[in-house]
Amino acid sequence: MRSPLRICAVAALSLACTSPFAIAQQKPQPAAPPAPYKAVAIVPPKPLNDPAFEAFRKHVGDVARKRDRNALAKLVAAHGFFWDRPGSPRTANNKGTGIETLSAALGLANPEAAGWDMLAGYTDDPTASPSPQHKSALCAPADPEFKAKDFNALLAATKTDASEWGYPVAPDTEVRASPQIGAPVTDKLGLYFVRVVPDPSPAAAVAAMLRIVMPSGAIGYIAADAIAPIGNDQICYVKDGGAWKIVGYIGSGDQ
Repeated sequence: MRSPLRICAVAALSLACTSPFAIAQQKPQPAAPPAPYKAVAIVPPKPLNDPAFEAFRKHVGDVARKRDRNALAKLVAAHGFFWDRPGSPRTANNKGTGIETLSAALGLANPEAAGWDMLAGYTDDPTASPSPQHKSALCAPADPEFKAKDFNALLAATKTDASEWGYPVAPDTEVRASPQIGAPVTDKLGLYFVRVVPDPSPAAAVAAMLRIVMPSGAIGYIAADAIAPIGNDQICYVKDGGAWKIVGYIGSGDQ
């Protein structure tokens, strides 16, 4: 099963991760009763069917878990590496090497940062999709398919932004009555966007549960690794001379 939030799992309790959910849950939210909303269907991203890519990402994951910078450098494109940051123009790295830019993006030189764990988390995800901005690059994790018009209408109707929404990574995901893994199941989610809202209870963080509002307006809790955010940071790959390389990073990184 895809585990999109594993990218920041190690830092989950301190909220030191790049997931839009973590950012949204730190924002002050107006006190308002939950309201029903129209469900917008999604088609989950599919794994990339390429044995060479699968072997490569697993190799990168092994290197990341060993925190071996020298070995990682051999897996990163030396030239043309890009880092697309929110609020900044898209630029390619023309001054340093690819490994230097990737290291800066993820904070790999900082032993207190979660950069190596973030990188390992990206490589756990088997999905990838073509980058609209960078020719030949595939970026992971891939986003689901959905009707943008309907999603934008949902945001307008609920007066929310995309960081407050996620989608189940599998159908019939169990929703529980309280933030405990063994709490009674009250409902199951279909493949549609679901709103994630802040939870003042520390029990949710300890149990790695997220508080959600279902389309009916009912409140429930779901395992954090069972739901994925829209607009997650991405690691990008390219096939260079028959071999896969890491060629870019999209997102704010370890900030």
